Amino acid sequence: MSRVLPTPEAFDAHMPLVVIGAGAAGLCAALAAKEAGVEPLVIERDTVPSGSTALSAGLIPAAGTRFQREKGIEDSVELFAADITRKNHAQSDPTMIATVARESGPLIEWLADRYGMPFDVIDNFNYPGHSALRMHGLPSRSGRELIDRLRSTAEAQDIVILTNCAVDTLYVGPDGTIRGIEAARDDGSRERIGCDALILACNGYGGNADVVHRHIPEMADALYFGHPGNRGDAIQWGEALGAELRHLGAYQGHGSVATPYNILITWAVIMEGGFQINRDGRRFCDESCGYSEQAAEVLRQPGGVAFDVFDERIAAVARQFDDFQTAERNGAVLRAGRIEDLAVALNVSPQALITEFDEVEAAKAAMGRDRYGRRFMPGERLAPPYCAVKVTGALFHTQGGLVVTVDAGVVRKDGSRLPNLFAAGGAAAGVSGDEAAGYLSGNGLLTATTLGRLAGRSAARLIER
Repeated sequence: MSRVLPTPEAFDAHMPLVVIGAGAAGLCAALAAKEAGVEPLVIERDTVPSGSTALSAGLIPAAGTRFQREKGIEDSVELFAADITRKNHAQSDPTMIATVARESGPLIEWLADRYGMPFDVIDNFNYPGHSALRMHGLPSRSGRELIDRLRSTAEAQDIVILTNCAVDTLYVGPDGTIRGIEAARDDGSRERIGCDALILACNGYGGNADVVHRHIPEMADALYFGHPGNRGDAIQWGEALGAELRHLGAYQGHGSVATPYNILITWAVIMEGGFQINRDGRRFCDESCGYSEQAAEVLRQPGGVAFDVFDERIAAVARQFDDFQTAERNGAVLRAGRIEDLAVALNVSPQALITEFDEVEAAKAAMGRDRYGRRFMPGERLAPPYCAVKVTGALFHTQGGLVVTVDAGVVRKDGSRLPNLFAAGGAAAGVSGDEAAGYLSGNGLLTATTLGRLAGRSAARLIER
């Protein structure tokens, strides 16, 4: 139930700024507002903030950072923006693309230098679509570490996070000004809180099967790897307020979730020279295009599953991710000294897998392209022991939402702005265009963190005025 109602006669309490959602977007917004001298109240439905951020690898792409310069990595805001545009086939607002690319580097350095978060750049493999090494992560390479550090940082700044509390109602004045919210607590009690500005930092609609079926039918039956609370509240509120919505068919999928373990397997196993086969032992596409669009490709295979095939060298790279170590501990990673033995372990045709393996290795030796157009390099050749993981495709989060300005203000259908409403993260339209193939690795956390920080600053300026 997501309602928009006229302003009541009175509120139980008042806060200058209310932020709905304590994910990466909401916590970055709260930190930025607090810095600007405005007290935020963050309202979170869970007992401990987690959301989609905790389920990710916690990697934020950023250009022109000191972390890149320290490792001799050449990059620029313009190159980053060009990569985003090329991946989404120029389907997103170029001004917004330029904004998030420009804000990415300062965002990372802000979290690192002001709040002591130990970011560094992943420099032993690159993600598809990025022209430079620009994925910044914390030591565990996990979203859980990122959200836990953001939460503890907010608490250290005396930011109030009201947990076990779900907002279901916005109160709005005649001109569209948000006057406050109403939330339900776990004990059944309800509270009305007035505010001078509101930031929607709740996520998209991936947890709402009906809406997923309507907008992204190819993922209607896919494993949902996001937070079940992502029900599309922001979209429903936006529609009621006359806000413009965009890119509702866009999403981030992933074609490498270990099944039946439901553990994310890093795309490094593919980008370092691995490949995927189906139950027939056959490859079926160019896996290097991107892990997001690969989700639907995997789901189209027999049984909706595939196998990542790689080697111990690649496994060593993948172990920098806690998720991969967990997969190994749980027995999801199979190993064999010969390809034909690996085929037997996977219950696929040995001859088919040998044929595919030989074709891939020949392409690597020749620095050439395979029949799908994927380019391989000699340094990517596989050697025993060989490894494999059974995987499926999954829906992680949606990328469509409320259209926002470059300062994260929400826009109406007629082009005007709602007076004091801001949006970030899954609530706001991202920069991935209209489909899964437009998702450049890290786009989700890129827009969550940069737009979150911008929303907090913008709301604080409005309140101070």
